[in-house]
Amino acid sequence: MTSFSDDDAAQGREPRAAALRYERSAAHAPRILAHGRGATAEQILALAREHDVPVREDRDLVELLCACDIGDEIPVELYGAVAELLSWLYAHNAALGPR
Repeated sequence: MTSFSDDDAAQGREPRAAALRYERSAAHAPRILAHGRGATAEQILALAREHDVPVREDRDLVELLCACDIGDEIPVELYGAVAELLSWLYAHNAALGPR
């Protein structure tokens, strides 16, 4: 999950969010699970919080992910940025310990 920052909200920019799903056995690359702006972004973020899904703020990445079609694999051009996101997520989950 990635979103724009709180600073953007404070400056009156419309909220944006994107959610990814990655199953190594089922796909070559992560897929766009959801994305949106405004109320849709707020719903995506609320669901993430409700289900304890970590959220990383990355305004540039969320803009690029929101330009993709829902259900599609991320484009090759975003592999590096999404790999950094997944690395952050794995480290975040490891820090939480076993659930």
